[in-house]
Amino acid sequence: MLTTLTSVLKHAEKHRYAVGAFNINNLETLQAIMDAAEAEHSPVILSTSEGAIDYAGMDELAALAHIAAKKTKLPVVFHLDHGKNYDLVVKAIKSGWYTSVMYDGSSLPLKENIRRTKKIVEMAHKKKISVEAELGAIAGIEDFISVEERDAHLTDPEQAREFVASTGCDALAVAVGTKHGAYKFKGESKLDYGRLKRIAEAVDVPLVLHGASGIPANIKRICTQYGCEISAAKGVSDAAVKKAVTLGVRKVNVDTDLRLAFDAGIRKFLKERPEVIDPREILKPAKELMTKVVRHKMKTLGSSGKG
Repeated sequence: MLTTLTSVLKHAEKHRYAVGAFNINNLETLQAIMDAAEAEHSPVILSTSEGAIDYAGMDELAALAHIAAKKTKLPVVFHLDHGKNYDLVVKAIKSGWYTSVMYDGSSLPLKENIRRTKKIVEMAHKKKISVEAELGAIAGIEDFISVEERDAHLTDPEQAREFVASTGCDALAVAVGTKHGAYKFKGESKLDYGRLKRIAEAVDVPLVLHGASGIPANIKRICTQYGCEISAAKGVSDAAVKKAVTLGVRKVNVDTDLRLAFDAGIRKFLKERPEVIDPREILKPAKELMTKVVRHKMKTLGSSGKG
């Protein structure tokens, strides 16, 4: 059942849990996410990044997402993730495919970010499409998103109050210490919970956590065992994510963990079964691992049983 981000997050706010937004790039990833949602009876957000659209096509990914949504009674949001390209966000709104878009003007000066975000909100709301916006810059690299550590900055609570009031956005992505990519921390997860609490008190919209993949130890172990060089990768702990949810986070983005699971499944299968050339057999273990990762994340976020 296709629905809006606003609808899903309203329920999440009422019942104090968060919904996972999982990036899709192909059929197998979509199937893995939906299998997990059905198994956990959880609402789900299917996201397409600018990189995914460049790789597979907006219409192609949208068709897959819409078919999946029609086949389930669970709430499904089809979301444009990290739309830094203003024209692409406009295209997504006009396409009629998306029930939610994110405009990411976080690299712009505050006034310009407000101006552009407000325009996107006005366009989207006319079509009953939800809008997520971002204030504060999250460090790291993911798809077309690249923010150097020196350019990253945490979200200011008072600016957040002004931003939300001025733009009318439906959800706000905040920077409180998470990072995009697989290499988030050298030690333990370090999130600014005090800042997160102050932001939640300052605004009246759900908060979003980007760069929150956990880099699961079991998946990382398979990856490294079969040749992937990611021994230094470290993510955000489940405990840190759970605490963020108690402080007002209602949407958590997940991409890197899916990439790791996909990679681990394929590497292991090809090493153990070199005689197999059927792509359906090769991709099956990857899909199964991704489903396990998504199910674990749904349980962590508290969305299991909320569909």
